[in-house]
Amino acid sequence: MAASRRRFPVELHKYREPEAVTGRNAVGQDSGMDLASLLDSWRVHLEAERKSPETIKLYLLGVRGYLAWCDERGETASLDRASVSAYIAGLLRRGAHAATARARLYALRRFSVWLVEEGELPADPLVGLKPPQLDQQHVPGLPEDEIRRLLRACEGKSLRDRRDEAIIRLLLETDLRVGECLALTVDDVDVRGGLVLVRRGKGGKGRVVPFGPVTGRALDRYLRLRRGHLLAHSEALWLGERGYGFGYDALHHALTGRGRAAGLVRFSPLQLRHTFAH
Repeated sequence: MAASRRRFPVELHKYREPEAVTGRNAVGQDSGMDLASLLDSWRVHLEAERKSPETIKLYLLGVRGYLAWCDERGETASLDRASVSAYIAGLLRRGAHAATARARLYALRRFSVWLVEEGELPADPLVGLKPPQLDQQHVPGLPEDEIRRLLRACEGKSLRDRRDEAIIRLLLETDLRVGECLALTVDDVDVRGGLVLVRRGKGGKGRVVPFGPVTGRALDRYLRLRRGHLLAHSEALWLGERGYGFGYDALHHALTGRGRAAGLVRFSPLQLRHTFAH
């Protein structure tokens, strides 16, 4: 079965492209500022704020996408409301999900706030710019038979097999988000105590999450194999194969692969947490 990266459908309301905006709403439009040259400094700021690598990646992706759009149109990139709104509207016309468009706009708004804080702009031109609306996204949980099939697809004694089973069981049994799971370090997991420490959850709040003995056994099996990994000294709990790390793309690829092997249609790692919620 072919790999499925399809996201669950998102209903979106109409998003009207606004008319050109001038005056104070076009701050930076004619300033000649090279926005691309400031991205490295913004990255340093985000790292100093202890944003997760995945968050930084998404923020930079959003701004770089806008800069590329401006370049394609032969325009000098500037953070004015009309251009940013046209960019977001164009994403939606080309079939992007509303959630994707919202994420791109949020990245641009965070970048704009930082430019003002650093004195690069006299005022924030994107204040109050509303993102496209979206209806509540429904992500179904997995029924019992599909959970069993998914876990059977992880049977094996390799590092990859042990890692994927441990991740699946942890997400199924706890309320961890995928990003929180990926951010875990070795020291965050107490296998004997059946506890995992989420240091920076949503809103920057930490919490302690319990898990049962079966998940603990899966984690223990993975950790024992992890000791022989080339990056065993790394703080990161999850490691990839052949000396590589393990980020969001790797997790998505690994778990959707398990879903295909289990014969699950349109499986998404997001379903694991929603299975817990159900």
